[in-house]
Amino acid sequence: QVQLVESGGGLVQAGGSLRLSCAASRRTSSTYAMGWFRQAPGKEREFVGAITWSIGSTYYADSVKDRFTISKDNAKNTVYLQMNSLKAEDTAVYYCAAKELRGSEFRPYDYPYWGQGTQVTVSS
Repeated sequence: QVQLVESGGGLVQAGGSLRLSCAASRRTSSTYAMGWFRQAPGKEREFVGAITWSIGSTYYADSVKDRFTISKDNAKNTVYLQMNSLKAEDTAVYYCAAKELRGSEFRPYDYPYWGQGTQVTVSS
């Protein structure tokens, strides 16, 4: 079992920045990749980005590319989501998740482990 704990959410003005953190209790074959997803009220959970632990390959949704950056600290078992140039439409609950090698980094259904989520609110 893997526990994930997110932190760093909050309220920010449009154009501002926030950095989210996701600490994993341990890294195993179950945590081949770490993903970030978000869910706004009344909308489905959507992919934001992902990173693989071993090589550090990153993937981003088109809507956040060039604004958001995912990084990792292997020693701390922690991944980060640096969010710059935030927009009102980025407002959502942000979740980190962990998945094994199989499956797609883009689909939430392929991630068996999830954090509790952290609220990000961008005021316009």
